[in-house]
Amino acid sequence: MFEYKISKQSKISKARIGIFTTPHGEIETPVFMPVGSVGAVKTMSPRDLKAVGAQTVLANTYHLYLRPGARLIKKIGGLHEFTKFNGPILTDSGGYQVFSLSEGKRRKSSNQKIKSAEITENGVNFYSHLDGSKHFIAPEDSIKIQEGLGADIIMAFDECPSVSDKSKTKSAMERTHRWLLRCLKAKHKLNQALFPICQGGAFKDLRVQSAKFINSLNLPGSAIGGVSVGESKEKIYQVADWCTDILDINKPRYLMGIGYPEDIVEAVTRGIDMFDCVLPTRLARHKIAWVKSKKRSAVKLRGLGYGYVQIDLSHLRYKADESVLDSSCDCYTCNAGFSKAYLRHLMGEDEPLGIHLLTLHNLKFTFDLIDAIKSKIIAGKF
Repeated sequence: MFEYKISKQSKISKARIGIFTTPHGEIETPVFMPVGSVGAVKTMSPRDLKAVGAQTVLANTYHLYLRPGARLIKKIGGLHEFTKFNGPILTDSGGYQVFSLSEGKRRKSSNQKIKSAEITENGVNFYSHLDGSKHFIAPEDSIKIQEGLGADIIMAFDECPSVSDKSKTKSAMERTHRWLLRCLKAKHKLNQALFPICQGGAFKDLRVQSAKFINSLNLPGSAIGGVSVGESKEKIYQVADWCTDILDINKPRYLMGIGYPEDIVEAVTRGIDMFDCVLPTRLARHKIAWVKSKKRSAVKLRGLGYGYVQIDLSHLRYKADESVLDSSCDCYTCNAGFSKAYLRHLMGEDEPLGIHLLTLHNLKFTFDLIDAIKSKIIAGKF
């Protein structure tokens, strides 16, 4: 049911193009997955997502477990029926959010500080970021929730350490491996691909050990976690290199939480196939757009012949700017002629249309970036 075929392998890097087959359609890699944490990519309908080029989306197990609950979603027919997105869907395990949303954060309902998660061998006690209520998730629970959600690709429950101490990182990696075996035992549905998560922090020997363990289980794909939690870009690229040197070349590799354009470019050259990140949509909500540029000041995108800049529409200079975000872009926002002045006005008025139009553009920019990379791979220049 799940098969990955490489259609083009670069001769000058580890970059490749492939097709991953799922019950809800094929995914051509490299692929960027927009994040719809609560079952929707903010301000975007499924029709909008298809129009800008989204093949697959990511939904968040933690958020959907808290609201509206996996039982309700399962009763309605799973995420595909619930959200009306008919392409492949990936759900993360909730493991990262269990830890990250309790570290120094405050509850939405009262602004009170959330208690830190408590890790045990059995699982994790954590406190909701919504109301502070206490919950427990074990690897088996994560799998049961994800089976109820009905995604095509589900993730193993892991421990993502936020420390640089090697002994603690090693302990978290080993627990991640034990939890992976429990996830495998708990998984019953054949129409869902379980991806394990390679951990090991910034330590090469631990990453190699984790990648070899994952290979031994012969699962449909592999993920690399713990790489967007504060490390430098150079370290992220290095970790990706270590892992793709070991992880099965015939399986899709998923670098979790990566979304800056330059990071996508660098990761693809290192053999990464799948990415997800909130950046294109989050930046849109903060009045920022990504725009292609060949200016010297632009962020370079190696091998593509162009770079990009971030335009912050909150700046006064755009108040009377009649130009579109990018005249070379064929997204609806640019094609329809919406000016920077109008977009700035909408954002200043907290008008949802402004967020929608910027989100459309940022996502189209990201999908165009992926298409440009694929063209260069096919041409033998990437």
